[in-house]
Amino acid sequence: MDKQQDFVLRTIEERGVKFVRLWFTDVVGTLKSVAVAPAEIEGAFTEGVGFDGSAIEGMTRSYEADVLAQPDPSTFQILPWRGEIDPTARMFCDIVTPDGQPAIADPRNVLKRTLEKAAKKGFTFYTHPEIEFYLLNNSDWENGGARPVDAAGYFDNVPGGTAHDFRRRAVRMLEDIGISVEFSHHEAGPGQNEIDLRYADALTTADNVMTFRTVIKEVAMEQGVYATFMPKPFAEHPGSGMHTHLSLFEGDTNAFFEAGAQYQLSKTGRQFIAGLLHHAPEITAITNQYVNSYKRLWGGDEAPSFVTWGHNNRSALIRVPLYKPNKSQSARIEYRAIDSAANPYLSYSLLLAAGLKGIEEGYELPAEAQDNVWELTDTERKALGYKPLPSSLHHAISIMEESELVAETLGEKTFNYVLLNKQREWDDYRAQVTPFELRNNLETL
Repeated sequence: MDKQQDFVLRTIEERGVKFVRLWFTDVVGTLKSVAVAPAEIEGAFTEGVGFDGSAIEGMTRSYEADVLAQPDPSTFQILPWRGEIDPTARMFCDIVTPDGQPAIADPRNVLKRTLEKAAKKGFTFYTHPEIEFYLLNNSDWENGGARPVDAAGYFDNVPGGTAHDFRRRAVRMLEDIGISVEFSHHEAGPGQNEIDLRYADALTTADNVMTFRTVIKEVAMEQGVYATFMPKPFAEHPGSGMHTHLSLFEGDTNAFFEAGAQYQLSKTGRQFIAGLLHHAPEITAITNQYVNSYKRLWGGDEAPSFVTWGHNNRSALIRVPLYKPNKSQSARIEYRAIDSAANPYLSYSLLLAAGLKGIEEGYELPAEAQDNVWELTDTERKALGYKPLPSSLHHAISIMEESELVAETLGEKTFNYVLLNKQREWDDYRAQVTPFELRNNLETL
C-alpha cells in the first residue's frame, strides 16, 4: 500500500469517518456517487468497486457492462457540509475494466490520456477557471418564474445581501475541502455571481470544478436559495460562462512567455492560440454542450460569437491578458466560449489537444481583433476573416462529427456517444412548441 492510501485509511479512522463517497462523472459531466463503508476502502484501493457501467450515460454497452471504480487517494477530502455527525469523505475515481484497463468512455481517463500526450512533449497543462452562476429565490419556472435573489450588478457591494453571505460561506467551504479560491464577486446579472479558482494542473482543476458545483448547490440549499449553472437562464440578462485561463509549462518555465515579444507571448503560445482558433468550431459541441448554451454565445453581453483573438479584447474568443508584465509565470491566455455547464474533463482535453495541434503543425496566428467584434457589421467581419462559432447545437454537432481531432481525442466510443446524446437533445428541442410561437402566432394565424 502506498503512502497516500495509508494516509486515507489513517484519516478515516482518526476522524471517525462513517461514509466515503466515490465520485466519477458520466460522458455529459453529471456527477455520480456511490457511498462505501470505511471497512471497504482498503479493498477498493486494491480491487475497485464494481458496478453496472451500462446504467451510466455513455459508459459501456450492455454486453460489456461490468466496470470498476478505482478511488484516487490523492483526491481524498472530508466533506465539510456533512458536519461532525456521521462525517463523510469523498474520493474521485478512475473507471477501469475487470482486467484493469482504463474504461475508454471515462471522461477523467480521456483527460489523463491527453495530458500524457502533452507530457511526452515536455508540457504540463495548467488551467484557472472563472465560474459564473445565478442564485435564485426559487426554481419554479412554471408558477411565476424563477427570481434572482437581488437586483445588483457587476462588482456591486450589497450590505447584508444574500450573495455576500452565500459567497463567504461557499468560499470558506471550498477552502475547507482544499480548493483555493482567488476571487469572488457579484457578476453583471441580478443574482449572478462569480468565483475564480486558483490555477492548478488540468486534472486537479476538472476535479475541483465538479466539487465546486456540488459545494455551490449544497450551500444554496443550506441558505434557502437555489443555484443554477444553466448557461442562459434569462433572455434579458447575461449568460454564465466559465472563462478559463490556460498555460503550458516546461518544467518550471512558462512556455507561453517570451521577454520582449509582443504581449510577451512566445512562439509556442502563438501557435497554441492558432490551434485553438483553427479547431474552435469543432470543439464547441463539447465546451458548449446544451441547446441553451447557444442562447449565451449569441446573446451578446460579452459572450464570444466569432473566432478571434485579441489583447484584453473581451469581445474576442481568446484574450491575451497582461496583468503582470514582468512576471513570466503569469503569462497565459483566456478561452472565453466555454460555459459553466460544460464537462470539464472533455472540455480541457479538447482545448489542450487543439493547442497542441497548433504547435505540432506550426499553425500561423492570424491578425488580432482590435475592435469590438460585436459592433462590426457582417460585411466588416467577413472582410477581416472573422468566422462565426456554431450558431446552434445542431450546427455544432454537424461540425464536430467531421472532426478528426475530436474523434481522436475523445476516442471513438465517447465521440459517438456524445454525438448521439446531443442529437437526441436537439431532436427533443426541435419538437417543442415554445411560448414565443404561441405568443406571436396563436391569435394571428
